[in-house]
Amino acid sequence: MQDKKRTRRANGESAIYFGQDGRWHARVPMGYKDNGEPYRRHLTRKTREDLVEEVRRLEKQRDEGSARQPGKPWTVEKWLTHWVENIAKPTVSENTYDGYEVAVRVHLVPGVGKHRLDRLQPEHLESLYRRMQANGARKAGTAHQAHRTARTALGEAVRRGYAAKNAAALAKSPRMEEDESEVEPYSVEEVQRLLIAANKRRNTARWMLALALGLRQGETLGLRWSDVDLGNEYLKLRRNRLRPKYEHGCSESSSCGRKAGYCPDRVQVRRETKNTKSRAGRRAVPLPGPLVTMLRAHAETQERERKRAGDLWVESEYVFTKPLGGPLSPNTDYHDWKRLLDDAGVRDARLHDARHTAATVLMILGVPDRVIDQIMGWEPGTSASMRARYLHVPDAMLKDVARKIAGAIWGPLESQPVDKNQDNGA
Repeated sequence: MQDKKRTRRANGESAIYFGQDGRWHARVPMGYKDNGEPYRRHLTRKTREDLVEEVRRLEKQRDEGSARQPGKPWTVEKWLTHWVENIAKPTVSENTYDGYEVAVRVHLVPGVGKHRLDRLQPEHLESLYRRMQANGARKAGTAHQAHRTARTALGEAVRRGYAAKNAAALAKSPRMEEDESEVEPYSVEEVQRLLIAANKRRNTARWMLALALGLRQGETLGLRWSDVDLGNEYLKLRRNRLRPKYEHGCSESSSCGRKAGYCPDRVQVRRETKNTKSRAGRRAVPLPGPLVTMLRAHAETQERERKRAGDLWVESEYVFTKPLGGPLSPNTDYHDWKRLLDDAGVRDARLHDARHTAATVLMILGVPDRVIDQIMGWEPGTSASMRARYLHVPDAMLKDVARKIAGAIWGPLESQPVDKNQDNGA
């Protein structure tokens, strides 16, 4: 009962008065400090209306329990560190957290961390972005990632009443220029050369799932036999393989002196897979007949490897594994892709570019857009922009369209004017 009376006295009416300095002042009861002393906020504004509005805002925060307590004000460094570890980490995916953590630790804290959170200005962030990109030190994408991270973190600070404005939302984001080198999908001939080379390696079907169906790396490496229905010739995609993350398993007194990933006693601190976050990503994909045959042969090969390995085999349900079982590492998979390109004598490209190849082949075959979206796992709201990014019109298709236009306007080929500098019949 005594505490309730004390709270009512502490949270009594705010005192508003006109000061000798020609400004309006207010003392707003905000409760009690940790040491039991009453705490009041002193405000000053030019007009009474502005002051009353601010007083009401503070009183609302006080009554809701969201008002900042007295003490040393937040610095940008303190807030970003608190936000990324205690607010972002429990609520976002591992990959998103990794991006946030790097942006905070490597760029934002060294760049603007010493500023007070409530005094950070858009110009401070814009200056940081310019310094990051000066002399090509950082790519625009890196500065843009720092900007997105700052905008999210500062937005949470504003929502909690620790800052009056989101400086990152007001700042001009770093300019992102389009990459001049457009992705060029592999031709059918190149895919066939890759198939020949892949047939000489382990996990042949792994590469054809990428080239023929456009499966993402995480989707392919996270595929389990329970997701594959060879009888009905389809597979279900519902999870992604995550990149491993390790911590040292050795003690400080007998440190191995290596990076955590190379520690002999390393400990895996990240789960192997995560469920696909979008409904479109959780999808069924049809399997062409030759791929069904490949997967059947792959299952038989895997069973022989299991028997040969004996007690050394690491049991798992994954479709694609290491020679002794256990899930494939995304890093190992990437290097296997590079070796495959070299063995096939095919030009270098990202592993993700195989997805562009699959999407383009579907377009050439005249597959309806809705079906392409289903196979590729694109959300309905973004599918149009994704098709614009991934579907590439080959030169042969453009030439075919040109011939059709010529026939419609100028008539049959024999009656068309001939340009001696080009092959009109090509």
